[in-house]
Amino acid sequence: MKLLTQEIVKKLPKLGDTEGVPTKDKAVIVKFFDPTGSWTWYATEWDGEDLFFGLVDGWELEWGYFSLKELKSVRGLLGLGVERDMYFGMPKIKDVPALKDRV
Repeated sequence: MKLLTQEIVKKLPKLGDTEGVPTKDKAVIVKFFDPTGSWTWYATEWDGEDLFFGLVDGWELEWGYFSLKELKSVRGLLGLGVERDMYFGMPKIKDVPALKDRV
């Protein structure tokens, strides 16, 4: 699966562009997930090359940076890689059901 399309790239704000937006009001432009695990990455900004900024739901729920290259290298159970949620839309963080009452 292609993790980034040109359509998504055009919608992703550059790193720092949403700095003044309250965290709950940041739009999630793309959601990545491990289909055999519990990790999920919600990207809100991108450097245009490799580095995303967003909310990571893994061992803990935290804001931070993550790499496209790293996402492509992850292999979970059965050797499956990270996938992109093709039907996620672009909700604000506060409107993501899995994050309600957690952010």
